[in-house]
Amino acid sequence: MKAIRNSVLLALAFVLMAPMASAADEEVLTAMLHDFLANAEKASAHESFWADDLVYSSSSGLRFGKTDILQGFDGSDEEPAGPPPIVYSGEEVDVRLYGDMAVVAFKLVGTPSNGAGKLYYYNTGTFLKRDGVWKVVAWQATRIPDTTE
Repeated sequence: MKAIRNSVLLALAFVLMAPMASAADEEVLTAMLHDFLANAEKASAHESFWADDLVYSSSSGLRFGKTDILQGFDGSDEEPAGPPPIVYSGEEVDVRLYGDMAVVAFKLVGTPSNGAGKLYYYNTGTFLKRDGVWKVVAWQATRIPDTTE
């Protein structure tokens, strides 16, 4: 009888802890996204954000991986002289957890430092938690057309 009661209590504890773990993972993923966007001009941000087996589908219709992204950097994380050409931020972040997998959808806002009009994209990332670490395994970016014309 005591073993059954302990099993029930253990199962209840797992059920009660699941929402806390989900809430914690949601916070981690949201913070990861905002940190990545704030540091998108640095190679180290891309190195830690993307999984090695990433599939990235760009808004221009190209598909590539992490290696291709990292080749666009000179290998250093030195601060560029002057402001970055575009500063990125995320709005309307929606995190959906599925165990060790998560889908993060949001509106990406690109603000050019030269004062030109902002750029908007819908982005959806699929994150996979491997060995306790979240990384992006798939990404889809879609440019939102300018409807002010």
